[in-house]
Amino acid sequence: MATTTPYDLLRAELQRDSARPLVTFYDDATGERVELSVATFDNWVAKTAGLLRDDLATDSGARIAVLLPPHWQALVWAAACWALGACVVDSADGADVLVVGPDTLDQAATTEAEEVVALSLRPLGGRFADPLPIGVLDYAVEVPGHPDRLAGYVPPAATEPALEHRGISHTLSGLVDQARERGDRLGADPGARLLVSTADLRTALLDALLVPMVVGGSAVLVRNEADGTRDSRIAAERVTVVAPAGAESEDAGAKSEDAGPD
Repeated sequence: MATTTPYDLLRAELQRDSARPLVTFYDDATGERVELSVATFDNWVAKTAGLLRDDLATDSGARIAVLLPPHWQALVWAAACWALGACVVDSADGADVLVVGPDTLDQAATTEAEEVVALSLRPLGGRFADPLPIGVLDYAVEVPGHPDRLAGYVPPAATEPALEHRGISHTLSGLVDQARERGDRLGADPGARLLVSTADLRTALLDALLVPMVVGGSAVLVRNEADGTRDSRIAAERVTVVAPAGAESEDAGAKSEDAGPD
């Protein structure tokens, strides 16, 4: 049976080779480097999905505004949403849950979302150093108590809306199809290791998460790439494919074939 959702891809990769790297994250502005194996990434996804489902009453069809930069924790949040059949959206308007980082925390004061979760984006997933506004949950405080596996898991339908970006909606299965097409265009062979340097979350979700899972490979996701570091990083990380910038514009001009309801 063909894999039809992003969470299917992740679970298949967990069974195939759980110890291999899936995402290696760099932030050249802070010097941070974090590497997550398939198993570790899956644990974070399960815990985050547990937080969404059990604490925030999130289910299929929920709209989750993920207002984060391209960061490994943003990839985790998207994968957790897709595991439950929730849709990742790029605007707080009409969202059920708002997920913010330090640069978007001010939106917590004006949102109509019922729940707000904030991520410090500090190394190793650390909590905020200063108190958060009343009603805003600190992700690093809330998520550790959730299990590493999703007990009582009911898979969502592959036709559930999964990503809404710049007015374009994609289903769970549509994202997988798009990742396969993108992998083909990039020449990402089985086991490919992709270098993805971007300031756009949509690009990171496609090139640094979905494409690597489709091809059974991994990604090096770079934020705030410093000048003159690319060649040495490609060699050190054994990169085989460099994803060009601008993937975010590929679907900006027209409605996707798998576009869902507005």
